[in-house]
Amino acid sequence: MSTRDYVEKDYYKVLGVSKNASATEIKQAYRKLARKHHPDANKGDAKAEAKFKEISEAYSVLSDVKRRKEYDEARTLFGSGGFRVPAGGQGGGFGFDLGDLFGGGQGGGPAGTTGAGGRLGDLFGTVFGGGGRGTATRPRRGADVETEASLSFNDALDGTTVSLRLAGEGPCPVCHGTGAKSGTVPRVCPTCQGTGQSSRNLGSFAFSEPCRECRGRGLVVDDPCPECSGSGRAMSTRTIQARIPAGVADGQRIRLKGRGAPGEHGGTPGDLYVRVHVAPHPVFGRSAHNLTVTVPVTFTEATLGAEIKVPSPRGTPVSVRIPPGTPNGRTFRIRGKGARRSDGTNGDLLVSVAVQVPKNLSESAKQALSAFHEATAGEDPREDLLRRARQG
Repeated sequence: MSTRDYVEKDYYKVLGVSKNASATEIKQAYRKLARKHHPDANKGDAKAEAKFKEISEAYSVLSDVKRRKEYDEARTLFGSGGFRVPAGGQGGGFGFDLGDLFGGGQGGGPAGTTGAGGRLGDLFGTVFGGGGRGTATRPRRGADVETEASLSFNDALDGTTVSLRLAGEGPCPVCHGTGAKSGTVPRVCPTCQGTGQSSRNLGSFAFSEPCRECRGRGLVVDDPCPECSGSGRAMSTRTIQARIPAGVADGQRIRLKGRGAPGEHGGTPGDLYVRVHVAPHPVFGRSAHNLTVTVPVTFTEATLGAEIKVPSPRGTPVSVRIPPGTPNGRTFRIRGKGARRSDGTNGDLLVSVAVQVPKNLSESAKQALSAFHEATAGEDPREDLLRRARQG
C-alpha cells in the first residue's frame, strides 16, 4: 500500500464514526461491523471478506493511540497533496511537493507499516537535525490485534486451546515481502546505494530526504509482484492456536504477547488481545473463582440431618453432610472444587440448600405430620415478631 493510499483512505468513514469518536465508540463500531462481515459468517462471499479486511485495517490504525495521531496529522498536512515551507531564513525560500516525496513510497497499512504521519517526523528531523536513515528501513513493531473467542463453562474453569482466525496485513504470501515477481529479486538502489536516503543541495545548506528512485526502501524492484504491486505487503487471513488460561471469566480480555500482526524489517510482532465469552451453565453459577450451586433437600433431611450427593463441575459428585435443623438457604463450602486461579490453586464450591415442601401427601403421611405437629406444639415461633411489630 502506498503512502498516498494511506493518507487518502478515510478510516473513520469505514467504521462509521466521527473524527472525534472515543476509543470505546471505535471499538463498538468495529465489533458490530466485524460480526456482520466476518468470513466465517459469510462463506464464499468475496465482497464480505474484502469488507472485513477493510474494517480490520481501519480499526488497527484508529485503535492505536500513537498510530491514530500520526494518521490524523498525515491527513491534515498531506490531504491537499502538497506542502510548502514558507520563504525566508538563511537559505532563502524553497518549496517541495510532498506528493513527489511520498506518493509511491512503502505503504502505511495498519499491520505495522510505515505511514505518512510516521515519516513526517523523520523528514523534518533530517531537514533541521541532520541526516539519517529513513523509517522505511528501520525495524517496526507489528500492530496489536483484537478478536473474540467463545468458551464453554467447563473449558473456562481449567483452560483450553482454541483456533482463532485473524485477518490483517503482513508480508505478501507470493513474494514473501520482497515486492519482486517470483523468480526475480530486488536490486540495490544505484542512487542511494541502499541507504534509502538522498541529499538535496539548496545552496546555503543541504538536507536528506527519502530517495526518489527507491522511495526510501534502499531497493529497486524492476519486475513487481502481481499480488502486491511491488509493495511487499498484502492483506491475508491466518488461523492460529491460542491457549486460554484456566479460570478466565466472561468478558475478560486476555493478552497473548507476540501473537498479533508481524513486524516489518525485522521488527517484533504485535500482541493479540482476545475478548472471552463464557457460556452459562445450566446448574452452576460463578462468583470470582468460587462456583455456586443450589441443591434441593427434603423437609426430613433438613430436620433430622442427612448425607447428600452434590454435583461437581468436573463430573464426580461429592458428599455433603447436612446437620440436623439445617435452615433453608444455608450455604456449605467444599474446598478446592471451584475455578483454577493463576497460582494453580482452585476456588471453592458453595452449596446452598433449598428445603422442598411436599405438595401431594398420602393419608398416612398427613397423619404422621399431624402427629409431629402435636408432638412439637409449644411456643408460637411468630410471637416475638408480632410483639416487636406492635412496639414499632
